[in-house]
Amino acid sequence: MSVVLYKKHGAISHIELNRPEKLNAVNGEMLDGLRSALDTAEEDNDVRAVVLSGAGRAFSAGFDLDMGSPADGESKTDFLRRELQHDFDMIMRFHDFPKPIIVAVHGYCLGSSMEIAALCDITLAATDCRFGAPEVRFGSGIVCLILPWIIGQKHAREMLLVGSDRISADRAESIGLVNRVLPADELMEAAFAMAGEISMNDPLAVQLTKKALNRSLDIVGLKKALEDALEVDIEIETTETPESKEFNRVLEAEGPKAALAWRAAQVNVKGNNN
Repeated sequence: MSVVLYKKHGAISHIELNRPEKLNAVNGEMLDGLRSALDTAEEDNDVRAVVLSGAGRAFSAGFDLDMGSPADGESKTDFLRRELQHDFDMIMRFHDFPKPIIVAVHGYCLGSSMEIAALCDITLAATDCRFGAPEVRFGSGIVCLILPWIIGQKHAREMLLVGSDRISADRAESIGLVNRVLPADELMEAAFAMAGEISMNDPLAVQLTKKALNRSLDIVGLKKALEDALEVDIEIETTETPESKEFNRVLEAEGPKAALAWRAAQVNVKGNNN
């Protein structure tokens, strides 16, 4: 079964992440599926709005940590740059998409999947949803540094530097990351109702209004800032230190919990030696 499902309901298309056994972690196959689904919705003149959601217990736990391996003759640096640019371009596709996208998130909305949700036009969250950007805990960087543009510098710095993955839906609403918080059993109905309201508006006026909103961000440097931040992420991912090497060894051999426990122990040891 496809890891991305596409259905059309009149003037609304529904794109659903469908890798529930992995909490809809985004892998290469899902990226390709999302690209295809968005292309289909964009090319269909009858589609006036899109609803994005995730199947199973979560919207998405983020991008899959397994990025694959370099092609024959390709350096690790070139491979990571290619993969991260690929991820960045897919995330930005949601910003550039000409028609309104309403995203309905539940369970977990973490890492780069949270960046996708932030770039959708309207974000609805179930009361059980948890948000976060835990990349720094794993020695990784942010693929698309959109949060400061959405929630402001102070809130973004707290989320990104702490690396918490337990931001509640109510907290997310209070800082402007989501538009509304709803009971889980009302989430999809509300998403389709909002998409329906948008669909009844003049489609050209809606699309040009979205274009104007995006242009106002680009004029003040959104895309240039995000592209520069991607270069920093590439630097993070391609720079190895003795600590990062050992962390990655433990991560591969024993899993995330063991790797985080190892790092915490190192910090405590260093603190005791001061």
